[in-house]
Amino acid sequence: MTIDETISDDRTIVALSGRLEATTAPQAEQRLLALATAPAGNLILDLSGLDYISSAGLRVILMVAKRAKAAQGQFVLCGMNEQIRTIFEVSGFLTILRVVEDCTDALPAAGAA
Repeated sequence: MTIDETISDDRTIVALSGRLEATTAPQAEQRLLALATAPAGNLILDLSGLDYISSAGLRVILMVAKRAKAAQGQFVLCGMNEQIRTIFEVSGFLTILRVVEDCTDALPAAGAA
């Protein structure tokens, strides 16, 4: 898995590529939690390059969302392919997380209250 970061104003866009599973989740968790706790930061997670996500990966996403909320930041997911979206739907995560189709739509959403 690769993790690419882009910082733009008060937003950090993190693109995940590859597989987010038990072996790669600790690396992602460490980096994403650090970004989510930045004061009043907005974190956009671009999943367009993600091929697979396991329950360990879902746990990381949930932890990051909770940490961002506690830090008064925004957390937005974008760019899910059909397979990843189905996993999020079956897990119920689509109802508890902010998700947008296109990552360009995530930029204004992150700044919204």
